[in-house]
Amino acid sequence: MNDGVLLIHKPYGITSFDVVARVRRLYGTKKVGHTGTLDPIATGLLPVLVGRAVKASEFLTEKDKEYIAGLRLGLTTDTEDITGNILSENSNIPDTDTVFFTAKQFIGEIMQIPPMYSALKVGGEKLVDLARKGIVIERQARPITIHELDIEGERSDYTMRVFCSKGTYIRTLCADIGNRLGCGGIMTSLVRTKTGGFSLSEAHTLEELEEMSFEHRSNLLLPTEMLFTHLPTIRLPDFFAKLSRNGCEIYQKKIGTDFSVGTMLRVCDKNGFYAIGEIREYTEGSAVKLLKRFDIESK
Repeated sequence: MNDGVLLIHKPYGITSFDVVARVRRLYGTKKVGHTGTLDPIATGLLPVLVGRAVKASEFLTEKDKEYIAGLRLGLTTDTEDITGNILSENSNIPDTDTVFFTAKQFIGEIMQIPPMYSALKVGGEKLVDLARKGIVIERQARPITIHELDIEGERSDYTMRVFCSKGTYIRTLCADIGNRLGCGGIMTSLVRTKTGGFSLSEAHTLEELEEMSFEHRSNLLLPTEMLFTHLPTIRLPDFFAKLSRNGCEIYQKKIGTDFSVGTMLRVCDKNGFYAIGEIREYTEGSAVKLLKRFDIESK
């Protein structure tokens, strides 16, 4: 089976699930998932997990992301983007210097209220499904971080490059900037350029993949380990690697390591990466415990 990470350049107008469905067909496997939804209006980088790499999805929620977004001032819509119904229009747009200064005030840790048109679930139901029924519920503001924000443009149309933490809604950022300026604002476009240490320049379109041979497509899959390059590595000798695969914790005092409790690790043996582990505290001391294996299960 083919296993690994496929970097897709998602086109406008289709869902992330649509991308997954096409990749399943192209690679002949049902074991396909993605690492963070992009709305139909959004384009850009969508890492897709194929085969055993799907197991990694639960560990990939903390990654920072970079976007290029279009901001239009003087409008508000019910979706906070250009696809929604117009709620208000305002021709009194502040000057460019004021727009630049105001947008920059959002850099840092801020509180953001998730939009109704989002996949966030409340009481087991997606907010977007409630919104489509005309139901609006109170949402709690959540902390997010805008690491970097660059903006250019003039009059009512601007382009922003935003490097931000997980859980950031760029459409809401646009709406909040417009609200603070007093004229309203919406997101007109969105391109995800970076996520999980990957860049859009590395991605392939679905059309490119469909024109390739199966062998060529298979060679594009990146090793699952690349999802975890930010984690420290521990390499276990054969004896301890076998014990870990059998569910045993491996005490650090026996292998000469001293990672702090709670540390997540890439676990390798002589053949390379095979699992994600965590340092846990036990009666006899701290030890490595496997959380998820990515090699083939022993028979």
